[in-house]
Amino acid sequence: MSKVTLIGARLAEPGQEFVYEGESSLCEGCPYRAQCLNLTEGVKYRVKEPRENAQTLECAVHDEGVRAVEVETAPVRANVLSQHAYGGSKVKLPGPCPHTECPSHEFCVPDGAEFDEEYRIDGVVGDPPHDFCYLDRDLTLVEFARSDE
Repeated sequence: MSKVTLIGARLAEPGQEFVYEGESSLCEGCPYRAQCLNLTEGVKYRVKEPRENAQTLECAVHDEGVRAVEVETAPVRANVLSQHAYGGSKVKLPGPCPHTECPSHEFCVPDGAEFDEEYRIDGVVGDPPHDFCYLDRDLTLVEFARSDE
């Protein structure tokens, strides 16, 4: 299901993904608060399309202002332990990884997912992009089901 919200003008492009981080202290007193702060904190979203003829509004957080867009929750791709990588199963992320140079790091520490939460696997993507895991984990790349808001 999609929602209309205000986001930074630089992000207001179809397909752009972001994780909603919640309210900034700079939002206090803004007349557009209700339109901006209507998403769920920590959830990953994808811009479906900018609203036609929408104005760019001044914003204390975004240097180029904000624009109205339609967004939908976006799926999160993540590496999980291979023994649990089955469509429909519920899993937790295996834990943090300090190896930021690894090509799989973005999937081991994915935006829009928390280590202490359980997620349902919507589908198995396949092998992760790394040749070997520095933490000696047997991992499979999966896509979590979209967040129910």
